[in-house]
Amino acid sequence: MSERLWDILVSSFPRLLGYGLKVTLPLTALSFALALVISVIVAMIQYAKVPVLRQICRFYIWIIRGTPLLVQLFLVFYGLPQLGVVWAAFPTAVVVFGFNEGAYMAESVRGALESVSRGQMEAGYCVGMNYFQIMWHVVLPQAFRTAFPALSNSLISMMKGTSLAATITVMEMFRQAQVINGRVYESLALYSETALIYLIFSTVLTYLQRWGEKKLGQYGTVK
Repeated sequence: MSERLWDILVSSFPRLLGYGLKVTLPLTALSFALALVISVIVAMIQYAKVPVLRQICRFYIWIIRGTPLLVQLFLVFYGLPQLGVVWAAFPTAVVVFGFNEGAYMAESVRGALESVSRGQMEAGYCVGMNYFQIMWHVVLPQAFRTAFPALSNSLISMMKGTSLAATITVMEMFRQAQVINGRVYESLALYSETALIYLIFSTVLTYLQRWGEKKLGQYGTVK
């Protein structure tokens, strides 16, 4: 490794890490929070078999899962301005990532809800609880334990997928790597360094996932 390349890597690492901490991770957290809200709502509507709304949810899942995330980003950021709807790059990325991952997570949550015995609902009604109380205090906690590994995997996948935000000018970690590479022309080294930082983030999230699973495993299911 030449001295020039070493100097480039040493100087670029804190910059890339800084953009990862102040842009990539917040983008991931906000998008995941939105996706989690969407997934729970969509899953509960399907679980309750609400007429019309259930069909709308199925259509939403079909559209989102059947089209590429990159195309969705371009449609919202570059396409909607032709209709007079203009959003900044970062909010666009949050919304698109949130709705995209929400469709996938909704199926995980729905499967977790359906894994809870229907007898739990009947038991809740017997003690005087209404539907929403049963869902909040009985069904959702059990479903969350079941869905936690899948949701954690979605979080890790989303964190890596935020690199696509660079295509709509969000100055996140990968975009910053592109900017630096445009000056020094060391693609292999810089993108390898960027991959290493993504790997560090993913490793930390993986350890948090295992810690969360261990904590959840200490609690028994609701009887």
